[in-house]
Amino acid sequence: MDFKEFVTEQKNTHMTHIEDKVLYGGVKGTREAILALRSMRDMLGGEHDGSVSVKWDGAPAIFAGTDPSDGRFFVAKKGIFNKNPKVYKTDSDIDNDTSGDLNTKLKQALVYLPSLGIKGVIQGDFLYGPGDIKTQKIKGKSYVTFHPNTIVYAIPANTTMAKEIKSSKIGIVWHTSYTGKTFESMKQKFGVDVSQLKSSKNVWSQDAMLRDMTQYTMSKNDTKEVNEYLSTAGFIFNKIAGSTLRQLENNQQLAGMIETHGNSYVRAGALPPDPKKRVDSLIKFINDKYQKEMDKRSTEKGKFSQKTKRDEVLKFFSKQNRQSLIQMFELQRVIVLAKLKIINILNKLNKTQTFLKTKKGYRTTGQEGYVAIDKLGGDAVKIVDRMEFSFANFSPNVIKGWDKPGRN
Repeated sequence: MDFKEFVTEQKNTHMTHIEDKVLYGGVKGTREAILALRSMRDMLGGEHDGSVSVKWDGAPAIFAGTDPSDGRFFVAKKGIFNKNPKVYKTDSDIDNDTSGDLNTKLKQALVYLPSLGIKGVIQGDFLYGPGDIKTQKIKGKSYVTFHPNTIVYAIPANTTMAKEIKSSKIGIVWHTSYTGKTFESMKQKFGVDVSQLKSSKNVWSQDAMLRDMTQYTMSKNDTKEVNEYLSTAGFIFNKIAGSTLRQLENNQQLAGMIETHGNSYVRAGALPPDPKKRVDSLIKFINDKYQKEMDKRSTEKGKFSQKTKRDEVLKFFSKQNRQSLIQMFELQRVIVLAKLKIINILNKLNKTQTFLKTKKGYRTTGQEGYVAIDKLGGDAVKIVDRMEFSFANFSPNVIKGWDKPGRN
């Protein structure tokens, strides 16, 4: 089993974190998460035909290309894949559906992106527009910077890349291409061949691929550590009742509650407690959630309805399921440890400096994350350091790119 058998989304509008495949993917998804980490290990060891792209922290996500129905150029946001696709071919189209900073960025894209001669449809992240580029000193060094979202990207001043960015109007990094006769039926392929795009002085257009992976691969010690995590993951997986995994797979609402509860630790910048305490905390979380809903209701019928929903959810927590959930949380923890080890290796390959802008100054950070891509299948899996990036994304102490007039 390989990456091409791992991905579940038809369109790249959202990818699940690898450890959450344990919650949402059932037996198959859990096995695939472990196998995907093995493939990444092999890739970094030079034994797997794949590549890695960087997850750039741009905003908004943007689609551009030719509408297959009429051949006209368009730009779009994620509504492109709705049953009634939302695509914008004129400023009026954009004005009728958007406002604020999103409106401005889409109009800039509509002006400058046609010069690239895009064939088909490609997806990327908007990095900067007019007025977003700065030249500044961070930690004593001079950089050309842009700050589209949570991460501040810093390119050493006086480099060729910095000069190209300063002379351009907008910056886009591309990561996914689509083909099909209609938007609704389009199939994705991770990766964009930017060599097929025309050059434009107005557009700094890049793909997201991480270059020169051969310069740093996993050492024997790195490989040994990841192998130990994977061995432990396999051991834990075998202790989880398949019926528990299948019940969660068939109850995506409960799986979502478990993920939301887990994210509460990320928001607090805290590691989850030991798995048994986490299960107890989860049950309290569910009880509190429905108690709040009951308190909102003014009639006994309304209160009883919420109580019934709560009791239905809590039926899951049988003795066997509780024990399996404890093992699932432990498995997630081990998957995260293996993931972080791989992220630390990949961070050494990245040449773009990344910072967080805090109320006390700039702090060095890693990339948002990475996407490992199977060259044959064209599919992918996302790995993100949630304790670093996601916490920063939630933290009020980290100044975001949208924290400025006109952004909404």
